[in-house]
Amino acid sequence: MLNPETPADSAETSLCKALLAMRDVEEMRAFLRDLCTPAELESLVDRWTVVPHVLKGTPYREIHEHTAVSITTIGRVARFLNQGNGGYLKAAARTAKKRRRA
Repeated sequence: MLNPETPADSAETSLCKALLAMRDVEEMRAFLRDLCTPAELESLVDRWTVVPHVLKGTPYREIHEHTAVSITTIGRVARFLNQGNGGYLKAAARTAKKRRRA
């Protein structure tokens, strides 16, 4: 159980472990809906939605027209794809790999 006095880095680690503890999409969906406000979840979904478009090199305006995600959000995703921590790339590669196996 998470101690309220836990330092932020430990709390972040605890959250990561909780996310990893979900066994399937439905468990993860339930956890995210409990964890996030509808607006926060929508922001996460928007960011994830534009990842494949940015990876394909689709122009930002075209991505916006197709997804209705703001140009600012698209630019933020692109910046983290190129200069972030590698999380988007790893998740995109793993989900693509799972789709190919299915």
